[in-house]
Amino acid sequence: MKQDVSEKITSLAKRRGFVFPSSEIYGGAGATWDFGPLGVELKRNVKDAWWRTMVQLRDDVVGLDGAILMHPRVWEASGHVENFTDPLVECRNCRKRFRLDDLPKGEELAAAWRAKKLDLSGVSCPNCGERKLADPRQFNLMFKTFVGPVEDTASIAWLRPETAQSIFVDFENIQQTTRKKLPFGIAQIGKAFRNEITPGNFIFRSREFEQMEMQYFTRPSDAPRFYDEWKETRLAWHVEQGIPREKMRFRDHADDERAHYAAAATDIQFAFPFGWNEFEGIHYRTDYDLRRHSEFSGKNLEYFDDVANERFIPHVVETSVGADRATYAILCAAYDEEPDKEGTRVVLRLRPHLAPYKVAVLPLSKNERLVPLAREVWSKIRPAFMSTYDETQAIGRRYRRQDEIGTPLCVTVDFVSLDDQQVTIRERDSMSQIRVAIADLVPALREKLGA
Repeated sequence: MKQDVSEKITSLAKRRGFVFPSSEIYGGAGATWDFGPLGVELKRNVKDAWWRTMVQLRDDVVGLDGAILMHPRVWEASGHVENFTDPLVECRNCRKRFRLDDLPKGEELAAAWRAKKLDLSGVSCPNCGERKLADPRQFNLMFKTFVGPVEDTASIAWLRPETAQSIFVDFENIQQTTRKKLPFGIAQIGKAFRNEITPGNFIFRSREFEQMEMQYFTRPSDAPRFYDEWKETRLAWHVEQGIPREKMRFRDHADDERAHYAAAATDIQFAFPFGWNEFEGIHYRTDYDLRRHSEFSGKNLEYFDDVANERFIPHVVETSVGADRATYAILCAAYDEEPDKEGTRVVLRLRPHLAPYKVAVLPLSKNERLVPLAREVWSKIRPAFMSTYDETQAIGRRYRRQDEIGTPLCVTVDFVSLDDQQVTIRERDSMSQIRVAIADLVPALREKLGA
C-alpha cells in the first residue's frame, strides 16, 4: 500500500508538472530529473524557507555561493579522492551492479562487511535471483572531468560531491570580511554530483542534486553541545514544514560506519513510502577539514581569539539536507486522499509558504462577461502572491485540480461579482467559502495565508 502511494506521487509529479525525467524524449539520462513549473516553485520555496531560518533569522550564520569546480587538491585534502567510496556488488550471472546496502537486509550486510565477516554465498541477486554475487569492491562516487583543451593529468578536475569544501576553503576570507566571532556558521545551497551505483526511488537518490548545508565553527570544547542543539533545531524545522514528528527519527552512525571526517554523526530519517531513509545528516566534523586544508595548501587557517589571546583550529558541526529529498519528504507528508461524492479527492496539504501557487483565480465559466473581470482580479493578485489562472472545464474539476497541486486558496468570480464587485474565497483543506469585496481581496488573502 505504501509503495502504491509512492507510485501515485510519482504519477502526480509528472502529470501536474512537478518533476519530469531529464532528456525524456531521448529515453532519459539515468536518474536525473527536471523540476517543472510547479516543482521549481515548490523546491525554491523549500530552499527559501531553509535560508530564512538558517541565515536571515540568525545573527550567527552568513551565506556563500561557492564554485562547483575547485582545485583538484581540495579533494585530496578533504579525503574524498581516497575515501569517498561505496561498496559495489556485481552479479556474476546477470552483471547487474548494486550498492551493498541496497541488497535485501542491506544494513546487516554492510555491518558484516565493515567487520570483515561478510558472506554473500546465501544472498540472491535482486535482479535474476541467482546466488552469484561477487564480493564487494570499493567504487569512488566522484565524477571526473577535465579543465582546458588537453585531457592529461594536469587538467583533471572533479564535480563536487558535496558543497561543504568551498565553505572550508573560504573560511578565512569570510571570517575576516564579516568579522564574525566564534561560534558562527556559513550556509550554502548548491548543486552536488555523485556517480551513484544504484540510483532510484524517484528523486530520493539521483546523480545530480542540490544540498542545503551549514558548517558551524566553534571552540573544540563547545562542539559536542552544539552538535546536540543542532540536532533538535533541524528536527524542529522539518516539523514546521509540515512533516509529522512521528514520521521522523534519528539514526546514530556506528563507530565503524561514520564518514572519515566525523567523530559523531546522526541521520534524520523519514518514513518514505519505500521505508525509513535519511534526508538530513548532522555531523561533528572536528577540525578535520580546516586542518587538512592547512596542511595541503600551506595556508594557516587558525582562528585567533583576541579575548583569550590564543590561536586554534575551530571544530565544526555540520547540518546537511538534500533539497530534493526534503522536497520529496514534504510531498509524501502532504499527500492525502479523502472520499467525496465524485469518488476520491486528492489533496496536497502543503503549508501555504511552500505551496507552488498560493492563490488560483477561477471564473465560474468562460463566459465573455466573466473573463475580463476575472483577469482583472488576477492582475491585482499577481504582484502579491505566486498565483495562477484557470478557466478550463467545470468549476468543480478546477477546484479538484488546485487541491491536487496544493493551492491553499481559490478565488472564484461569478455572475453576481459583476454587480456587487465581490468574489468568493474557497479554502483547500476545509473547502469553506466566504465572500469578499474585490477592493479588500489582497489583504483578506494575506490574512488567510499568514503572509
